[in-house]
Amino acid sequence: MGRDLLTELLARNDEHVASLAADAFADQRDGQRPPVVSVCCSDSRVSQEGMWAVDRPGFLFTAGNIGNRVGDRVDGERVLAGSVAYPLAYTGTDALAVVGHTGCGAVGAALSAVRTGEFPAEPGVRADVADLVPIIEDGLDALAAGDVIDADEVGDTTGDEGGPGVRNRLVEYNVHEQVAIARETDTAAAADVYGFVYDFHGAYGGPAGAVYLVNANGERDLDALRDRVGSAHADRVATLL
Repeated sequence: MGRDLLTELLARNDEHVASLAADAFADQRDGQRPPVVSVCCSDSRVSQEGMWAVDRPGFLFTAGNIGNRVGDRVDGERVLAGSVAYPLAYTGTDALAVVGHTGCGAVGAALSAVRTGEFPAEPGVRADVADLVPIIEDGLDALAAGDVIDADEVGDTTGDEGGPGVRNRLVEYNVHEQVAIARETDTAAAADVYGFVYDFHGAYGGPAGAVYLVNANGERDLDALRDRVGSAHADRVATLL
């Protein structure tokens, strides 16, 4: 099994090499200036480069973790995570895309932890999920206050994959919070910060694999966002909140 996977990896790299133009790295070998850094949830079903049809090196600086979290703590202070901050500070990158996704297991685990007090056993996973818990708690309060969910729905941690249930709404809520965290840092102060949800469950009513803009520099009003993207992409602006 292990040998088969190893040879598959090498075969896939052969395909990658064959797909590259002869001059693909001509302007990249001495440094990088990607226009966009994307922080996305680490999930095998969600391809950061694939969702943006990136077919050349140098366009997208990718960062990933469970829960698409942009922050870290250094000496007790909330800062922008290094893999997100680096391109904004050092490579001339001027846009940050925060991308959550429907059916997110990290959000589901944090929601379960809020309701049951139980966390994943693996220490690293536990720490990442714990970082999401305050956001999920606030999100549940916000959803309940807005009458978006009822008491029975609040406790339901399953069954959200195919629609706008609690977990998928909290996915979007988390994206908004991560955008806010980024915008509060000096490192991202001059950048455009966009929030998206990648939908492969049909929760937003469109095709599988579509991204939906839910936030642009803190703006969440749908009409304003549609004006921002224009009529050609107005159907990619939506919200579950």
